[in-house]
Amino acid sequence: MTRTRRTAAVLAATTALLAAGATAPAAARSENASASCYGGAVSLTYRYSAAAVEFGTYTTTSRCSDINIKLSSSATGFLDACVVFVDHTTLCNHDNTYSTFGPQWATVATDVKDGTRFKLRVHAYDTDAQVVPFQLAF
Repeated sequence: MTRTRRTAAVLAATTALLAAGATAPAAARSENASASCYGGAVSLTYRYSAAAVEFGTYTTTSRCSDINIKLSSSATGFLDACVVFVDHTTLCNHDNTYSTFGPQWATVATDVKDGTRFKLRVHAYDTDAQVVPFQLAF
């Protein structure tokens, strides 16, 4: 009889926790979301060119809500990049301007709808950027 009461108490406590919406801490959920987004990143290599170089056409997925870039830790120099939403324009986002990116994950375009087709347009920040491996997560 005692075992039945104990089992009932454990079941009641578990049910109460589930009903209250007990979940993993927010920081853990955020890390998991970032890991799944960056885990699907495409590895690319920029080779110096006087003109901008385009990569893609890519299509955004539900894996990431943004388009993100990260230069390899072995990269020398920085890259300037922007996104061109090919079904809508031939110009870069952010009023046709480039932003400079380095070895940390950074956002090139935010809150992009799933299924959006885009190209990444890149040019060297300076002449140190001769061969620059980088990753693109979308």
